Amino acid sequence: MAALNGGRRHDRLSAGLALIAGAAAGLAHPPWGFLPGLLGYGLMAWTVDRASPERPIRSAFWRGWLAGCGYFAVSLHWIVYPFFVDAQNQAWMAPFALGFMVAGMALFWGAAMAVYRACAASGVQRVLLFAGVLAGIEWLRGHILTGFPWDLPGETWAAGSSPSQLASVVGAYGLTWITLAIFATAAVAIGEGRRGRIALALGLAGLVALTAFGEARLAHPPVTDPRAPWVRVVQPNLPQLAQYDQASFDRILNKYVSMTNWPARRKPDIVVWPEGAVPAALEDYLAPGTWTGLKIGETLNANTTLLIGGYRFADGSAPHPTAFNSLVAVRRASRGVGVIGLYDKFRLVPFGEYIPLDSLAGRLGIKEMVHVGDGFTPGPRPRPMRLLGLPPTQPLICYEVLFPGFTHEGAAAIGLRPKWIVNVSTDAWFGAGAGPLQHFNLARYRAIEEGLPMVRATPTGVSGIVDAFGRVAPGMSLGEGATGVIDAPLPPALRPTLFSQWGDAGFWLMMLVSLIGIRPFWQREKTGPAA
Repeated sequence: MAALNGGRRHDRLSAGLALIAGAAAGLAHPPWGFLPGLLGYGLMAWTVDRASPERPIRSAFWRGWLAGCGYFAVSLHWIVYPFFVDAQNQAWMAPFALGFMVAGMALFWGAAMAVYRACAASGVQRVLLFAGVLAGIEWLRGHILTGFPWDLPGETWAAGSSPSQLASVVGAYGLTWITLAIFATAAVAIGEGRRGRIALALGLAGLVALTAFGEARLAHPPVTDPRAPWVRVVQPNLPQLAQYDQASFDRILNKYVSMTNWPARRKPDIVVWPEGAVPAALEDYLAPGTWTGLKIGETLNANTTLLIGGYRFADGSAPHPTAFNSLVAVRRASRGVGVIGLYDKFRLVPFGEYIPLDSLAGRLGIKEMVHVGDGFTPGPRPRPMRLLGLPPTQPLICYEVLFPGFTHEGAAAIGLRPKWIVNVSTDAWFGAGAGPLQHFNLARYRAIEEGLPMVRATPTGVSGIVDAFGRVAPGMSLGEGATGVIDAPLPPALRPTLFSQWGDAGFWLMMLVSLIGIRPFWQREKTGPAA
């Protein structure tokens, strides 16, 4: 009985350590930036290595799942805020949404640790397999259904910092593998003797090399082109509302128009309003001859392009019109404004912009969370937008900015590389706190990967102008709750990065390296490193 009780205490302690390990790794992400938390990956591997020998695979899954719960509870706690926009009808859903989201995302980590425990070799090389299975499951998390690659481990580093720069070579998934491999060496530092100490030293050397590469890359910024177009980003600090009336519509439109006209030392060539800037269908308030279109047109100079995010209906007269979440480019015209460019969002948010298993969701009442008809329809795969007199741009709407490689996929299809990225979002849904700050950090990784500057506009923060290294210069961002505009020349693009040319090739090469950590099949009857 004493041995049995001791085993139970050991299991409870290991389960608690797994939960702590995941939470610590989550706290390493911005805005907290508790980088010692990255050692949580080593602690996670250590607890899985010591899974119960009676049921090692089940025990490993359980510990991996608990670590995932800790990680995603920290990373995704902000998802409760959208349910409080219409609190009377939807607040009751908030705890269920968070619970199901965290538990569901943690299943990925549980599966990864089950595979790791089943296949890991008994030596220090198992660190490579740990990095491979967890990075591989994170790749799956970013691709299954529409994918949800929020807070990949490789995006722990503050965008624009030295360690983040390797994303220009291997992307966020490759940087995930490297980050996991470096910090998992802590799991073998004790108990593996001299080889464990060598592995830890190699991990520290990898961290130094990661930083040194970034420092070298940041030491040679491109020269700003004096002919670069001048950009104005408008952030009016408007909260998300459940309902809009005519008075609120007028107030919102007047605020955007007024801020677009704020004086500046140079008139902008590009003005960016955020996603959902005006609470009406784009084709309605931008239609020729409408008072709204005329009012917007009066704010623009002859050569100024205004980029606006919003929703539109493709078949306005149909019983069930097709809705798109879109970005339009407009210029002043004789009867208000004329549309010169259109992009329809391709990657839609599950349960936010469309409902999987639509008919079942309708019977359960879940469709109430989608406020535009039967939800949005995805547009065609992304393509750079050509704008008269301006460098070509790749629009990314809100959620789309989470996806590594999304920009160059569209560019390669038509042989046109954009010179900048425009990202419009409605981060007012995320509430105040970590959500908007994390979203801004993740968005900046796309600038690093592609070597392209980014212009980002949100209603309440965080908006900013980001250079091609993912950095934000002083005065080039507006935080949560700030009202203002950002006026600046568009930062220059870099030469095509290795990631923009080769995509995830580096990541898949690392995954092949992870095979070194697999236990030979003739040793499979053993239970693994902790047996």
